[in-house]
Amino acid sequence: MREVPVFEAKNKLSALLDEVAAGAEIAITRRGRLVARLVPPESQNQGEAALEAARDIRKLARQMKNAPKTWTEWKRLRDQGRR
Repeated sequence: MREVPVFEAKNKLSALLDEVAAGAEIAITRRGRLVARLVPPESQNQGEAALEAARDIRKLARQMKNAPKTWTEWKRLRDQGRR
């Protein structure tokens, strides 16, 4: 990760954003200490993956003999074994 001082980041923000859009991560520092990071946005496909996972869970629930019916029942199953 490349480090850039605040003053330089302020003067070259557009160029830095171009780098980030290309996949780079940039650390912005003030007096040598990290104050911010510029990172690319999360992949747009994550939302699609979450929807696909939800569809798979619903499909599995329909196939289960004693599938939970309410959110409370689902949470109870999720939390089993977390103690």
